[in-house]
Amino acid sequence: MRGDLTPDSVLTFLRNVEPLKDTLRTAYTARGRHESTAEHTWRLCLLALLVGDQRDDVDSAHLIRICLVHDLGEAIRGDIPAVEQDDRASKAAQERADLASLLTPLPSAVQSELLALWDEYEAAESAEAKLAKALDKIETLVQHTQGKNPDSFDYAFNLTYGRGETDLNAFTRELRQLIDQATEARMDSPRESGDA
Repeated sequence: MRGDLTPDSVLTFLRNVEPLKDTLRTAYTARGRHESTAEHTWRLCLLALLVGDQRDDVDSAHLIRICLVHDLGEAIRGDIPAVEQDDRASKAAQERADLASLLTPLPSAVQSELLALWDEYEAAESAEAKLAKALDKIETLVQHTQGKNPDSFDYAFNLTYGRGETDLNAFTRELRQLIDQATEARMDSPRESGDA
């Protein structure tokens, strides 16, 4: 990043964001364990690595940088599930403030750079930010179809969740169609005790 980074500032920042490894989301892994925000971000970045080159107007490295910072603020207050987000603007403002707090050990130029990536994601105006938003929803939906979910899991919510973002282009629409088919299959399959 910048030459004015010090080893101490880097280590302090890494320690500040370590709680993302324990920040749980409402998604479940295939073995039935709650997924962490860090795990979601890791697989989102893999997805961005694969899909980023599908469009000429997308800078893949920039896309991955956006994906890496998009949920960093959750290290402080955790993840708020989409079904519980009554005031999206308030959630975003709090998450941005939390991110700014996490970034304080870093030099101001680096803080500004990382906050700008987060702001770009939130605004969803650039090609990279729009694709990051679409892929974020897609990764979440994939996890919902792959996870060992409780019997009360609301698969119907998946069929409308993030539709606007995932309708971005032909590739994301096709991914979404395949995920919707998997969601419908999960809805139609009988649930066994302990297996969803």
